[in-house]
Amino acid sequence: MMKKRTAMTIILLPFLLSSCLVGRFAWYNFSGITDYKIFPARVLVKSDKPFLFTDAIRTDRIGKVSVQKLDSVVKSNNTVAFLVIRNDSVLFERYYQGYEAQSTVASFSMAKSYTSALIGAAVADGFIKSIDEPITNYITELKSKKGFDEVTIRHLLLMTSGIKANESYYNPFGQAARLYYGRNLRNYIKRLEMDHQPGTRFAYRSVNTQLLGLIVERATKRTVTDYMNDRIWKHLGAQYEADWSIDKKKNGLEKAFCCINAKAPDFAKFGRLYLNKGNWNGTQVLPSDWVQESITSSNEHGAAKFYKYQWWLTQRGYEANGLHGQFIFVCPEKNLIVVRLGKSEGKLNWENLFDQLAEKI
Repeated sequence: MMKKRTAMTIILLPFLLSSCLVGRFAWYNFSGITDYKIFPARVLVKSDKPFLFTDAIRTDRIGKVSVQKLDSVVKSNNTVAFLVIRNDSVLFERYYQGYEAQSTVASFSMAKSYTSALIGAAVADGFIKSIDEPITNYITELKSKKGFDEVTIRHLLLMTSGIKANESYYNPFGQAARLYYGRNLRNYIKRLEMDHQPGTRFAYRSVNTQLLGLIVERATKRTVTDYMNDRIWKHLGAQYEADWSIDKKKNGLEKAFCCINAKAPDFAKFGRLYLNKGNWNGTQVLPSDWVQESITSSNEHGAAKFYKYQWWLTQRGYEANGLHGQFIFVCPEKNLIVVRLGKSEGKLNWENLFDQLAEKI
């Protein structure tokens, strides 16, 4: 009898694991850049007329940077893709560990910067009156909960909402894991609580961006992916099809805090959009003042000087930054875009490397 039960447990284990959040956390054994394979998603459509960066004449140096040394450093730190683009010319493009230009990689929190862009678009389109509106204007189910009527869209953008959260990705009971593996994010949002007064201090929490995504959906009355396709993605000349993971197949909600699954060259195009102040080859896709405000340091509303509207600010530029070392770095002064995608961050401080590249190129 015991042998039969053991055998039955082994047979049913995958089904049991796939049916609950903790089980999925254990079954998939932490996140990875191929997680797009395990979640349902909505398609980000490739362009019929893709934009292609110019392939620059390659030499053994990029400015004062040795190509051989750069390749060695990048390769030894678990990178799968590394692009250096200046003045729309590709100065360095290498892929590692079997990856290619057409290989899909999960963005993780780089998606936060895209979600911020959608908020800017929704304001420009009149769907959102102001980022100083309380979030309960759109997420009405939080109206009855203490403190939420004081939280504004701006607070979410700045990560100063004061919403109680646990950002640990190593804890299957933590909020980050629930957002990542959860299959009913709309229901989970109803259970949120406040931790401290909004606008008083910076606290990086993915739930802030998830709420921004829900606001985009509620304000536009469209799915986040549909609005993204129409307002941003279709303008960027995407060379490859991409997608945005959702929590479940039926009436799913985009995981706005993460999970845009795309290719390295197309990630670079989002950097180009911001480098050109929201303009794409003559079309003003995003308001230039929104882009500028998004990358300008401020300490108002409890903001951190190194973070603004879902972008990380560095010494020489700004970046979209995702778990395991996914980066879109932009340096306006040098007209420079760097994309780094990897299975882990390795042992390198990538922000310092990007700033050094910007200085020496």
